[in-house]
Amino acid sequence: MKKQILAAIAVSAIFVACTKSTTKTEQVENPDGSVTTTTTTETTTGLGMDTAKVDQAKNDIKTKVDNAGDKIESTAEKAKADIHEVGKDIKEGAQDVSKDVKNTAATGAQKVEDAAKKLKEDLKK
Repeated sequence: MKKQILAAIAVSAIFVACTKSTTKTEQVENPDGSVTTTTTTETTTGLGMDTAKVDQAKNDIKTKVDNAGDKIESTAEKAKADIHEVGKDIKEGAQDVSKDVKNTAATGAQKVEDAAKKLKEDLKK
C-alpha cells in the first residue's frame, strides 16, 4: 500500500513539475485612440513530449510489426507447401506399398493354389 501511495505522489509530482504556463499579451488600439490590453494564460500539463517523435516511433513500430507479420505469413505458406508435398510423398509411398502388398498376396495365393493342385494330384495317385 505504501508503494502505491509513493508511486501516486511521484507521478503527481512529475505532472506538477511538467506544468507549463504560457502568457500572451495583446495590445489593440481602438478607433478612439485608446489601447486595450488583453492577457491570456495557457497552462499545459504533461510531460511535454514531442508528438512528432511519438508518431514517428508509432509508425516505426507499426512497420516492424507489419514486416514481422509478412514474414510469419510467408513462412506459414512455405510450411503449408512443404507439408502438402510431404503428404503427396506419403500418399505415393502408401500406393506403392499397397501395390506391393497386392502383388505379394496374389503371388502367395497363386503358390497356395498350385500347392493345393499338386496335393490333390498326389492324393489321386
